[in-house]
This record gives sequence, C-alpha cells and structure tokens, in this order.
Amino acid sequence: MLEVAQLSTSHRKQSILQQVELTLQAQDIVCLLGPSGCGKTTLLRSIAGLHPIDHGTIQLNQQLIGSPQLQAPLQSRGVGMMFQDLALFPHMTIFDNVAYGIRNMEQSYIQRQVRYVLDLVKMPNGSDQKYPHELSGGQQQRVALARALAPKPSLLLLDEPFSSLDPELRYQLVLEVRNILKLEKTTALLVTHDQDEAFSIADSIGVMEQGAIMQFDSPYNIYHQPNSRFVADFVGLGTFIPVEINAAGDVETVFGTLTNTCEKQFAPGTEVDLLVRPDDIPHDDHSQVSAIVEEKRFLGAQFLYTLRLPNNYRVLCYAPSHHDHSIGKPLGIRLDLEHLMLFERE
Repeated sequence: MLEVAQLSTSHRKQSILQQVELTLQAQDIVCLLGPSGCGKTTLLRSIAGLHPIDHGTIQLNQQLIGSPQLQAPLQSRGVGMMFQDLALFPHMTIFDNVAYGIRNMEQSYIQRQVRYVLDLVKMPNGSDQKYPHELSGGQQQRVALARALAPKPSLLLLDEPFSSLDPELRYQLVLEVRNILKLEKTTALLVTHDQDEAFSIADSIGVMEQGAIMQFDSPYNIYHQPNSRFVADFVGLGTFIPVEINAAGDVETVFGTLTNTCEKQFAPGTEVDLLVRPDDIPHDDHSQVSAIVEEKRFLGAQFLYTLRLPNNYRVLCYAPSHHDHSIGKPLGIRLDLEHLMLFERE
C-alpha cells in the first residue's frame, strides 16, 4: 500500500529524517512512536505532501507521489489526514465540514456518504446541523474522523488525534477508531507519543529516534524483544540491573543464575545490563530474595513499587493493591523472565 524508501528531509539545513524506510500493507494500522523532536510528525507530513523531500521516494499503491522532483498535492494523493488541532471549519455546519472533501460529487451521494460516516462515528441524529463550538471535545474528534473518512482515502494519516482528550475518553475513542478503521478496511498511519495509545490501536509500531526508525515490529515484540537499549528504555517501564556472564555463558544475577536465552551472545566475564520490567518481578512472600520499598504508587487494582535490591540497584514491581507494604519495609520478590534482554554496559 505505502512504501517509503531512503527518505531524507531537512529544515533550514538541519537534518530531520535520515534514510527512513517504511512499508505499510493494505488495511494495516501502523503507529509511529517516539520522543518529541524525533521526526515522526515530519515523516507524516512528508507522506501527506506537506513537507519537501531532499532524498528518497514515497509510493502509494505503486504510484510515485513524492520525491525531490515530484511533490503531488495532498488532494491528489488519495490520502486523508486528521490533524492534531482537528482543523474543523468553525463557520461551517458539521454536515458541511464532513462534506468538504467530497463537495464536487453529486448531491445525492454527498447526502448518503455524510450520513453514513456520521453514523459510523456514532454522532447522534440532528448533529449535522450544529457547528463545531456546539460539540464536546470528543464529538469534535468524531467529526474530524468522519471528515477524513468521507472521501474513502487509500491511506489515512492521523497526527496525535487524541492528545487533547482526557485519559478515559481517549482510551474509549482509541478502541472505537481501531474498530472503525478495521470495519472500513482503511490503511492508517498514526503519530503519537502515548505508548498505551500505540499498543491499543496499532498492528505494528515504528519507534523513532533522531530522524530514523530504530525498530519496526509488533507491539508485543517492541515491548518484550526490543532490538536496542534506546527502544528498551523508551518503551514501557523498566530498569537495568548489572549482571555478569559466567564461564558457562549463563547470567549471574542477585536472584541467582539464569540460563542465557538472549540471541546476542557475550564472552564469559562480560559485565552487561539486564532489562527488568515491573511484570518480571512478582511479589512472593516465600522468596529468599527481598528488597526494600523506597516508593509506592497506588494504581487502583495494584501498587507500583520502587524497590532497592541488596546490591543497591532498583527495580519496579507490580503487586495487588490488597498487599499494602510500607516504605522502608522489605518485600519478598522473585524474577520471572520469559526472555532475557541483555545490553552492553554503558
């Protein structure tokens, strides 16, 4: 569906994107995730034709739509876009906002399609004659999505579309949008800095840093099998604890010896860091290893504890909220890892 090859861009002679490679299959929902300033929005705008390209190509449905020599306008690319600020026209009714991208079609078609997409995004009857300022923030999000879907784009681009919503409404709308995109068989590329949002909506995630995609993989693999220390540190909660490779190639830790299942092998005696997630540290009153509670955060169904190990390194631990342990007290824990994530010591 979409193929971005060796894409590089700059602004005022400062490099933004560097040799980016990205492929989307038809009907996939892909999320670009990364810290502020990593280039994810610039990549989205380049695909939309809103940012010039210095090097590389962009193809949609095997048609060249972007290169240094060719900059096809957004309206001719078969691409829809939902902006962060929604960009609804305040002087137009909801009907006219949604109909804007198909305003040159026959009136009967416009009527049917506007009603269809407004029903699709669960806007109530009669709302099409209201104006944007008369709607709630969540309803404005739905209208913006309906407007983007009305022309039946080959590719839908979404730039932080849920960032202005409160967490509960955001989560609800993320799930609804995923269901709508799957129902409509729409290919979508979404930019966000919210990891929960990315995990909830995406089939695949591209983690970006300094203008490059560091890992492109399933949400599961991004979390459990990060390919670099940056991805491991950026995605999800976790801490690095120092460990050593023994003569047999296994891993010596404060929890005991672990079989080295890591794909990357290290020489015996090498000191490396082991990434440990909170879900890797179950609370266990019968464990021979305990750690001191330094901080605790109540999350409703569970506590997130920050624990100090006997070697003074810290780990995070989830525990059911009825296990309320005081700061400064020991907490029995064990290590329950399915995959070892080892990284060279910094």
